[in-house]
Amino acid sequence: MKKPLIQCLAMAGLMMSLASGWAQTAPIKIGFIGELSGPTAGVGQDQLDGFNLLLERNGGKLGGVPVQLIREDSQLKPDVANQAVRRLIEKENVAIITGVSFSNIMMAVHKYVTDKEVFLVGSNAGPSQIAGSQCSPYQFITSWQGDQAAEAVGQYARDKGYKKVFVLAPNYQAGKDIVAGFKRYYKGQLADEVYTSLTQMDFSAELSQVSAARPDAVFAFFPGGLGVAFAKQYAQAGMSKNLPLLSTFIADALSMPAIGDSALGIVSGGFWAPDFPNAQSRQFVEEFERKYKRIPSNYAAQSYDAAQLLDSAIGKVKGNVTDKKALMVALKAADFKSIRGDFKFGNNNFPVQGMHIMQVAKDGSGRLNLKTVSTPFKSYQDAYASQCALK
Repeated sequence: MKKPLIQCLAMAGLMMSLASGWAQTAPIKIGFIGELSGPTAGVGQDQLDGFNLLLERNGGKLGGVPVQLIREDSQLKPDVANQAVRRLIEKENVAIITGVSFSNIMMAVHKYVTDKEVFLVGSNAGPSQIAGSQCSPYQFITSWQGDQAAEAVGQYARDKGYKKVFVLAPNYQAGKDIVAGFKRYYKGQLADEVYTSLTQMDFSAELSQVSAARPDAVFAFFPGGLGVAFAKQYAQAGMSKNLPLLSTFIADALSMPAIGDSALGIVSGGFWAPDFPNAQSRQFVEEFERKYKRIPSNYAAQSYDAAQLLDSAIGKVKGNVTDKKALMVALKAADFKSIRGDFKFGNNNFPVQGMHIMQVAKDGSGRLNLKTVSTPFKSYQDAYASQCALK
């Protein structure tokens, strides 16, 4: 009678050991949501590729733990994005959601995700509301608050002595934030302030307005395919020859090949460029170009940093992402080497970082690339942090 009992106990012990092993090796589910179709798909794809670069280098693991990355295409539609995050949280039981390409999508999903106490590690969109009064301890943004790059360009325009600037942007949250940022530091006259549809690809009417206004320079923000269309039409109208084009993310690694040599001389503000000299940036650029056969954009860079942040934080909690307090502390510590150099989170869990001015030029390989020319702001916190109740 004792032998079967001993065998049963041994079998039970074996099953418990197996169960423990399965628990330890079960992958952490992370949801990725971004624009993966339509004219702005390049933004989401670069975010995805940047994240996957580190994930694949680590053998499919973050923090030494296997990860299952579940992709969702938000299609630049808030209702589709809402359905996607509900599916990720309620059906897939993800512990973390990353990506989020556009601010209207972020505003659509932010409250639901953070109210569910799912960590939202955003790698592009940074609307003013979530940097300010609607901030959450469950958000960690590895990109920039929407005003910051434009603030640097506004300071640049001021330093250059431009007395009258014509401003254009799409009519959505990021467009409004970016224009607000430009105006915060540019103190000259605005020739006009024009907002277009987020899907508009023909800018002939707006360019006629620019020509009639006779400004000293143009400041414009158009992401993804919109920026390509705008820059090409700007050059075709003959404006690029004698009317400086200042921008945020019109000229980047995604758009420059499509714009062609007409992009030369375009000024852009941002937190990072491929010519940054630190070792981690060089490694990122080299590996990205080797794997994807193209220059990485800022979208890829900030998503790579999102993966680095998660790699560090998941490692600190030894893969136990259900311990939300510990994971929150680990994320806040931001204990990783950012491609931009120094990195830390402000009280609102947005980066405190330098903001730079870049200009399109030919690199050593004869390719269109961004060259860093100045740094208007160092260790700079966004304008909305004081409205966030977090400490």
